[in-house]
Amino acid sequence: MTFFKESGHLPAILIACALLLSACAADPDFTPPEPPGTKQYIINGDDGIGRAQHLVHNQGPAQDWWRAFRSQALDQVMTLALADNNTLAATRARLMQAREEVNAAAGSLWPQVSLEAAAGQQKYGVALFGPSDIQIPPFTYYTAGPQVSYLLDIAGGERRAVEEAQAVAAYRGYQFDALRLSLSGNVMSQALGIASARAQLAVLEDIIADDHKNIELVRIARNAGSGTMTEVLGAQAQLAQDQALLPPLRQQLSVAQHALAILAGKAPADWRTPDFDLSAFTLPSELPLSLPSELVRARPDIMASEAQLHAATAALGVATANLYPAITLSANTVQESLTPGNLFNASANTWALAAGLTAPIFNGGALQAKKRAAEEACEAALASYKQVVLQSFGQVADVLKALEHDAQQIDAQQHALETAQSSLNLARLSYSAGNIGVLQVLDAERLFNQARLGLTHARIRQYQDTALLYLALGGGSLSQRAETQQEFH
Repeated sequence: MTFFKESGHLPAILIACALLLSACAADPDFTPPEPPGTKQYIINGDDGIGRAQHLVHNQGPAQDWWRAFRSQALDQVMTLALADNNTLAATRARLMQAREEVNAAAGSLWPQVSLEAAAGQQKYGVALFGPSDIQIPPFTYYTAGPQVSYLLDIAGGERRAVEEAQAVAAYRGYQFDALRLSLSGNVMSQALGIASARAQLAVLEDIIADDHKNIELVRIARNAGSGTMTEVLGAQAQLAQDQALLPPLRQQLSVAQHALAILAGKAPADWRTPDFDLSAFTLPSELPLSLPSELVRARPDIMASEAQLHAATAALGVATANLYPAITLSANTVQESLTPGNLFNASANTWALAAGLTAPIFNGGALQAKKRAAEEACEAALASYKQVVLQSFGQVADVLKALEHDAQQIDAQQHALETAQSSLNLARLSYSAGNIGVLQVLDAERLFNQARLGLTHARIRQYQDTALLYLALGGGSLSQRAETQQEFH
C-alpha cells in the first residue's frame, strides 16, 4: 500500500491497470434456455378426454384453480391452509432471508465508511530506531476519525456475486411457489380422501343393511322349509365380512381428517374438518392446457431449476473475475493527540490516501481449478434443468392419458352398475315367484354393490386426476411472481 501527501496523484501503473481492465467483465452473461420445440405432450395429440370434460388449448390454470370444483368448504379450508400452514411460513421466511442477503451483497458495490477511535499507551524501542541514543519515554495517545475504502469492481466479480445472490433469492421464491402449489394439491387430495372414505362408508352401510335383510329372508325361508341352515350361515358370514371392512375405511377417514387439520396449521383435537361429500364437488367441464413452450415459464419447479442455472453461471463469473487484479482505494482523516482535550484541534489533524493493487501470480493452479469446477457446475445445472423440463412434460402426458382412461372407466362402471341393477331387479322378481333361490339373489346384490363401489372409486380418481392436471400445469402459481422475486437495480 502506498500513501500520498496530495490527492489525485494515483500512480501511473494503477491508472494503466484501470484502463486495461475497464473493458473486462466476468463472463459469461446468463441467457435463459430456449424452450423445447415440441408442440404437444403425447404422440397422438392432446385432443378431447371424454364426454364430461374437454380441453381448452393455449390456456393456463388460474391461481385459485381449486375454485373450479365449486366447493365452498374446500375454498374455506384452502384459504386457511395457505394462511396458517407452518411449512409455508418457514419457506416464506427463508425467502425473506435470501432477499436480505441480496441487499447485503449489493452493499459491497458501494464505498465502505467507518469511524475508528482508539486510546492506548506506547513505548518505542530499538526495533523502531535501531542503534541510537534516542530515548522516547512511554506516552498515552488518542485517535479518532473516519475511514473510507472502495473496491474498484473492474473485473465485475462483485457484480456477479450480487447477481448470484439474486438468482438464489429467485430460486427461493420459486421454491415458495412450488410449496404453495404442493400445499394446495395436498389439501385437495385430503378433501377428496375424506369424500371418498365417506362415500365408500355410505355404500358399505347400505350393503350391510342389505346383508341384514338377506339374513332375515333366509331365516324366513328356512322356517318355511324352503331354506337350509347352510344358507343362513352363509348370509351371516357375508355380513361379518362386510362389517370387517368398516374399521379400515373409518381409519382412512380419520387419517385424512387429521392430515387436513395439520395442513391447515391446526392440531387434530382443536379443529373439526368439514364433512366433504363427493356430491358437493363439481367436476370441471373445461380443462386448461397450455403449450409445452409456455409450461416451462409456468411451473415453479422448472423456474427454480432455471434460477439454479443462473446462480451457477454467476458463480462462474465470480471465479473468472478472481483471475484478474483487484484495486482498492482508501482514505482517512484522523485526529491524533496526546491528551483528550487537544484531540479535535487543527494541529491534531492527519490524513492519508492510498491505493492498493492485488494480482494473482502463483497459487498452485487453485484459481483456474475453481473456474473449471464452476464450469462443470454450470453443465450440471443445465442438464438438471433439461431433466426437470422433460419430467414435467411426462407428468402432463401421464395426467392427460389418465383423464382419458378415467372417462372410459366411468362409462364402463356406469354400464356395469346399470346392468347389475337390472340383474338384481330380475333376481328379486324371480325369487318372489319361486323360480330361483336366495343365493342367486345374494349374488345379484353383491354384484350390484360392487358396481356401486367401482363407480365411486372411478369418480374419485377422475376428480383426483383433474386436480393433478391443474397442478401439473403450474396451478397459476407464478401469477405471484412479482411478490416472490426481487430484482436488484
